[in-house]
Amino acid sequence: MKTGKKVLLGMSGGVDSSVAAILLQKEGYEVYGVTLKLWEGEEQESTCCNLEATLDAKRVCDQLGIPHYTMNAKEQFNEHVIQDFICQYKNCRTPNPCIECNKYLKFGYMYQKAKELEIDYLATGHYAKMEYSEEYGRYVLKKANNIEKDQSYVLYSMPKELLGKVVFPLANMESKEEIRKVAREHNLQVANKPDSEDICFIPDGDYKKFLEENSNLRAKEGNIVNLKGEILGKHQGLYRYTIGQRKGLGIAYSEPLFVIGFKPEKNQLIVGTEKEIYQKEMLVNQINFLLIDQLESPMKVMVKTRYSSKEYPAIIEMVQEDTIKVTFDEEVSRITPGQSAVFYIDDMVLGGGKII
Repeated sequence: MKTGKKVLLGMSGGVDSSVAAILLQKEGYEVYGVTLKLWEGEEQESTCCNLEATLDAKRVCDQLGIPHYTMNAKEQFNEHVIQDFICQYKNCRTPNPCIECNKYLKFGYMYQKAKELEIDYLATGHYAKMEYSEEYGRYVLKKANNIEKDQSYVLYSMPKELLGKVVFPLANMESKEEIRKVAREHNLQVANKPDSEDICFIPDGDYKKFLEENSNLRAKEGNIVNLKGEILGKHQGLYRYTIGQRKGLGIAYSEPLFVIGFKPEKNQLIVGTEKEIYQKEMLVNQINFLLIDQLESPMKVMVKTRYSSKEYPAIIEMVQEDTIKVTFDEEVSRITPGQSAVFYIDDMVLGGGKII
């Protein structure tokens, strides 16, 4: 029990964060709900950050007797998430905006607000665990019980100072149905509310249109080439493609071709066969360690290269002050610059960084 401990809970108006509020109350926390207003236009379009979602969060708080705050974080969201999203695509990289949002908004802006309000803890509806490890002498970020729903991958970038100050009430929930059951037992209107799967600021899923409407990126035709430099076709703008993409290339060839790289200085899209999308090594920078303070010698870990990918065994070693070389036991496909590589020791998050 955490009797007398205050917690600031990020609430999206969905069933996960709503049930998180119930579980926190049961654990004895004094809960304060907060909904962040993140971007212009969300009131009309977004499936998870619109006005209805904010009202849903407020209704849940009213029902549970919890104070609810709405905070304007649009400027921070634009700077750290939307502009980064645009910049990454301009530089032929594929970003994960949820990771930036967690780092700068949920565990940045929201943490500062918690301190201003003299609130001890932060909480979110993520599927992950925060537990104290006697072996490492610190709080550690771990995978959730429900591995299929585990979100520890998108949490690796949280500031180390928040270890032990973040609570994940859904850590031990085994299924979404179990969460919905708790919501129904407490008569919450959001009990059967569908999950949002989209990028919140691109509710229609058309990221190419978003980039064109919110930046100076425009379709600029160029050559599609193979590793030998042979021209195989034309592309419609490098930002429209991502590593591993097969569909939409418009090339007739003797075997399937995939996007394997870019040459922006020549406006070329590089394609290759399935064999050529595999790599044995990669470099990672912008490192954030959670389990250790620094990597002093090569270490055997499991590595996840995308949120939806499986983990791969590898050796990691520092090769520069902020750069790690990852050497996989076996070749791995679709290594994508801009995505995050997250390192695991058993079920604990060692840390991670951005794929170069």
